[in-house]
Amino acid sequence: MNRLTLSALGAAALLTACGSGKTDTTNPFFGEWTTPYGVPPFEQIRPEHYIPAFNEGMAREKAEIDAIVNNPEAPTFANTILAYDNSGDFLTRVSSVFGCVTGTDMTPELEAIQGEVSPLLTRHNSDISLNPQLFQRVKAVYEGRDTLCTDSLQRRLTEKMYRNFVRSGAELSAQDQAQLRQIDEQLSLLSIRFGRNLRADNGDFVLIIDQQDDLKGLPQNVIDAAAAEATQRGQNGKWAFTLDKPSMIPFLQYAENRDLREQLYKGYLTRCNHDDANDNKAILDSIANLRLQRANLLGYPTHAAYVLERQMAQSPEAVYALLNELWTPALDRARGELAEMQAIKLAETGDSSFASWDWWFYAEKLRKAKYDLNEDELRPYFALDSVRNGVFGLATKLYGITFRELTDMPKYNPENRVFEVIDRDGTTHLGVLYLDFHPRAGKRVGAWCTTFRGQSYDSTGQRVAPIVSIVTNFSKPTADAPALLTLDETATFFHEFGHGLHQLFSMVPYRGLRGVERDFVELPSQIMENWAMQPEMLALYARHYQTGEPLPATLAEKIQKSGLFNQGFATVEYLAASLLDMDYHTLTTPQQLDVTAFEAASMGGIGLIPQIEPRYKSTYFQHIFSGGYSSGYYSYIWSEALDADAFNAYVESGDLFNPEIAARFRTLLSRGGTADGGVLYRDFRGADPSKEPLLHRRGLK
Repeated sequence: MNRLTLSALGAAALLTACGSGKTDTTNPFFGEWTTPYGVPPFEQIRPEHYIPAFNEGMAREKAEIDAIVNNPEAPTFANTILAYDNSGDFLTRVSSVFGCVTGTDMTPELEAIQGEVSPLLTRHNSDISLNPQLFQRVKAVYEGRDTLCTDSLQRRLTEKMYRNFVRSGAELSAQDQAQLRQIDEQLSLLSIRFGRNLRADNGDFVLIIDQQDDLKGLPQNVIDAAAAEATQRGQNGKWAFTLDKPSMIPFLQYAENRDLREQLYKGYLTRCNHDDANDNKAILDSIANLRLQRANLLGYPTHAAYVLERQMAQSPEAVYALLNELWTPALDRARGELAEMQAIKLAETGDSSFASWDWWFYAEKLRKAKYDLNEDELRPYFALDSVRNGVFGLATKLYGITFRELTDMPKYNPENRVFEVIDRDGTTHLGVLYLDFHPRAGKRVGAWCTTFRGQSYDSTGQRVAPIVSIVTNFSKPTADAPALLTLDETATFFHEFGHGLHQLFSMVPYRGLRGVERDFVELPSQIMENWAMQPEMLALYARHYQTGEPLPATLAEKIQKSGLFNQGFATVEYLAASLLDMDYHTLTTPQQLDVTAFEAASMGGIGLIPQIEPRYKSTYFQHIFSGGYSSGYYSYIWSEALDADAFNAYVESGDLFNPEIAARFRTLLSRGGTADGGVLYRDFRGADPSKEPLLHRRGLK
């Protein structure tokens, strides 16, 4: 259904229950928002407002569904399909704010609300998707779509809606529907518990260093950031390193104390795997088995088969075929990288033994040796504001859009920066963009893009502009320097901004057609990364934060030459996690999983070398157990085949900012899910994507 689901991803939540229908004038959700551009009045919203607003939203949506069901007129596109597509506005508004804020600023009070409201919303959603009278009306329009739908988009929405009802159990027996409801409620609560445990365990670990000798090898900016973290934790005069990537990765790259590298990395690898209150093994075992039961109820052999039916890949076999095709050349390349690093370690220490916590440290040495490139010398040229200017500047060069900072706007956190996005004509409002950059207590790890309001059209046909939020966990500023980003963080900014453009350019007439396939959704984001390190692009934004001098051409050239550096490792750790995801979700029989043994067998079966861990181990694989990527983590590489081929269109044209190609790609972004991903891509490119650009980019050919 075109319904939201509550998740720890920080995406907008789906909630519903029985409400009183009374209006509370003190609750900001109950009134019209007179804020600029209709953004949520964050400063007025308090935790106690959520549950009454959720209840009211569920009551209103129930009334809207009842009106459709009890309509005495014969079902039509307008009185059934469109009416259902337009239902739930109030609830969506509440859910979107709550989902975003719980991803960025979770508190115990909000956690309690999430736990209370999640089963109510799941029940409410099931009441709609399993409503027999509603389904019969939708089915009637579906069966008469040749005459009741006046154009292809009406037909597509009708077909999609009908299939969603069927996939949600509308044709099951009453007994099976009752079991499905129970499974869905259990999965909802387990997903929340998984994310809650990870958030707690991630925050509980800290490596405190009190001897300056143990900082040997670390750059000064990393030391300064660790000192600030320690001070914030009441450990003045010491240094604190956390499991947040901006803290952990530099330590693994530069710290000469191998024992401390091991301690920090093992803290990361063993999250939620300590047989304590935050342990996730039993939770993910239950999730995997319940998903299998659910798939079987709905007529599918596995959860992956259920999920992938609606994606570009269409089947588990197609996903395994892609992942296995890439695995062998990626592993061969990683073994070559390992051999080079072992040679360095042997020369330095007389010992070539190598563990996973050595990889970043010796990779940095290898990068220096092969390319004379030290990432720490690059960071002064990638101050956060400079990178933001580059991201915005790229959008202006490609699409003509501009950005105006809005300094007096409601914010959900004081760290937010807010911008109006204006179209190429200089006047048309495209949307509002929130930026939220740095780690803090209560914030989920990672980076993501979401919306406080998705694009739609009102009853008069006027476009309602989206309100988009990009959330990251980038390196923090220190007392002496602004936030200086790594190359990976820079690429992440470009990536998430691509998701933002997808939302901002949306011109979709029906809400139920806004979404695209999971393995298509990363195309708009990943293509943006292609520009980030191009010399033409670096010249536009990479400036030294102190002198304003542009990045020297020699460094830009080194970045280009090192483009394939460590790609074996990066590809292997990603593919390993993707295959682990598929292995969990292609189980065909219920079983009590020994998670440790299952993961070991999965990784052993593909020959993963012990010096590389999968990007996500089971107990903290939030994407698949507490997010929307179950049987879908492969989608990044699937989309990468699309984005590599798409960017190649610019390369082939001889102009990386080719306006004609950019215009065609903007059209693709504007269409949402109004056609299958393959159709959208062929309309843009004129052909199916080739894998060759992907293989060359990854250094696999």
